Amino acid sequence: MSDSSSGMSRAGAFCLEVFIIGLGVMALVLIFQPFSIGLYAVGSALVVLAGLINNLLPLAQPGVKVRSVVTAALVVALVFCIALLVSITAAHLYGVFFLNPPDPNTLAGKAQLATPPFYKQAFVWEIAAAAVILALVVTALNKTAR
Repeated sequence: MSDSSSGMSRAGAFCLEVFIIGLGVMALVLIFQPFSIGLYAVGSALVVLAGLINNLLPLAQPGVKVRSVVTAALVVALVFCIALLVSITAAHLYGVFFLNPPDPNTLAGKAQLATPPFYKQAFVWEIAAAAVILALVVTALNKTAR
C-alpha cells in the first residue's frame, strides 16, 4: 500500500483473499482430523469465525480502501454480537415457556435453580458491551470519513 488514498494493492488484496479462504480450509481440516478433541473444538470455533470473515471476501479487490474492509469487519462483528444476544434470550424464553421447571428434589434441579438467570451472567453483559463499543466505533468511523 504505497498511497493511503489509492486503496489496497493487488498483492494486498490477494493476501487478504488467501487469508480468508485459508482460514476456512484450516477450520475444516481441524474439524475433520481424527486425533484430538481439543483441535476439533478449535476447528468448530474457527469455522464460525471463518464464516463471518467470509463476508469480507467481496472487498478483497485492488483499490478497495483498507478502511472499508475494517468498517465492514466491525459491522459483521456487531451483527454477530446482536445475533448472539438474541439467540441467548430466545433460548431462555424457550426454557421459560416450553420446559417444565426444575425439580428441586434432584441434583440436576438443584444445580439449575442455583444458576443465576442469563441476564445476570457476566458473559452476556460482555457481549452487550462489545456490541455497544462496536456500534460506537462504526459510528465514529462513518462520521470521520465524511
